[in-house]
Amino acid sequence: MFCYQCEQTDRTGETPGCHTKGTCGKDETTAALQDLLVHLCKGVAQYAVRGRALGAVDREASAVVAYGLFSTLTNVNFNAARFVKLIHEAAAVRDRVRAGYEEAALAAGRDPERLRGPAVFEPAGDVDGLLAQAGQAGIRAGVELVGEDVVGLRAFVLYALKGVSAYMHHARVVGYRSDEVDAGMEAELDYLAGEPTDVEDLLAHVSAVGRVNLQVMALLDSANTGTFGTPSPTKVRTSPVAGKAILVSGHGFDELLELLKQTEGTGIRIYTHGEMLPAHAYPELGKYPHLAGNHGGAWQDQQQDFAAFPGPVVMTSNCLIEPLPAYKTRTFTTGPVGWPGVRHIAGYDFKAVVRAAKATPGFAETAPEALITIGFGRNALLSISEDIVNAVHSGDIRHMFLIGGCDGAAPGRDYYTELARATPAESVILTLGCNKYRFNKLSHGTTPGGLPRLLDVGQCNDTYAALRVAETLSAALDTDINDLPLTIVLAWFEQKALAVLATLIHLGLRNVRTGPTVPAFVTEPVWRLLSERFGLRTSESAEKDLADALGATR
Repeated sequence: MFCYQCEQTDRTGETPGCHTKGTCGKDETTAALQDLLVHLCKGVAQYAVRGRALGAVDREASAVVAYGLFSTLTNVNFNAARFVKLIHEAAAVRDRVRAGYEEAALAAGRDPERLRGPAVFEPAGDVDGLLAQAGQAGIRAGVELVGEDVVGLRAFVLYALKGVSAYMHHARVVGYRSDEVDAGMEAELDYLAGEPTDVEDLLAHVSAVGRVNLQVMALLDSANTGTFGTPSPTKVRTSPVAGKAILVSGHGFDELLELLKQTEGTGIRIYTHGEMLPAHAYPELGKYPHLAGNHGGAWQDQQQDFAAFPGPVVMTSNCLIEPLPAYKTRTFTTGPVGWPGVRHIAGYDFKAVVRAAKATPGFAETAPEALITIGFGRNALLSISEDIVNAVHSGDIRHMFLIGGCDGAAPGRDYYTELARATPAESVILTLGCNKYRFNKLSHGTTPGGLPRLLDVGQCNDTYAALRVAETLSAALDTDINDLPLTIVLAWFEQKALAVLATLIHLGLRNVRTGPTVPAFVTEPVWRLLSERFGLRTSESAEKDLADALGATR
């Protein structure tokens, strides 16, 4: 196997990457099958792009591609049997899209193109046969011919597309999709299927994926507000209440809503974990009184958080790590998530979870109340944008920090705690993603003018909200967005953060700090190029980075 798509990548060897088993727990078989699934998704896209140009649009195919790519994200699915099934489903969809394209071409009086690569790949019928084929589909295939720089940039485009696929899936399951987003995804996969080798062209496609990601974040923003209401500032309990309990982690608001409906009146309380924390701010979720609070911290703390939780755990999307025996039998997965031996829920039938909650002890007593405030989404921020502009003019706000992204377990992530703690009283911190758990329970107080200093914007995809607010502020202050008193510090761990980074590149935002490490697939020459071209900077020390940020606004 070879995988270097996330921050957990083993960097001890000559070639950084996980070679025998993923640090995440992914084994060689699963890794190989994931590579083949990605290969087939490219094949679907090859025909979809050409069919779309002739008016033959297969909208269901884009759902299969998004689901397939999402399944290969870090910490989503570790179940080899599920990937065998997905591979053959993708091959069948590819063949259907090919037939649609060829029919449309002939109807238009054209000879269908004879494509190669993923378009004509035929997967073997069993696991052994698939494993024998996997070498041609790996991310580093052909590195001897094209070099590490090209392979690394191809990886950047692909991994950012994986992040896009997650947002596409979350929007689609609540009925929101976009031909523009589907076409953008297909076009970029088709581009990769052609095995590009030009560095400048690849850099342009990093930006192109950023454009698609901006579109899909806007789509998901509409999907979430259209389905669950407009989030507003909300206090969330972080200490337990006595009684039976279920914990929901991941990002699936749709699954949380159905679980809330199915547990109404049962006496079972529902708690959120990790990136599900923002759910409490949405009125269609928060209206259920048995949505009791948030338990634990970011994804990497789940083994201790889940072991300490006295009820079943539901994983709705990425962030799963190997379940410990202490809670494996009371863990459930949904959607694209999977782990061998863990019960999987198809659809929204949570009867087994409810039974497990009734059979487990629940919290024995109510702990003293502890609260945090969330819910500063796009509309909430825009409603106070005039106050922020006035505070900037008056000096009550000297600087704004956007500190967010994916948390992780690697050394160096105390940087984000130190940075947030050290920001001055005349500043505001916007945060999103699970990186917020590094500092969201600290007391940040208010600015001299009385605005809350910590504004929790939501999930990682709510970067869209922060960007819209930045655009509003730049217009109100009559300045370029890069001249705002704003520092963006993006914590990356997996592919959704890479999609966000690609969006920042697409929008031309400069001097974005990202860390705590440079991705293993980005070679030193490519990183120098990204730094020179787009102003990307690595996080150094909290003290130095803070001084640089505040020095720019003196």
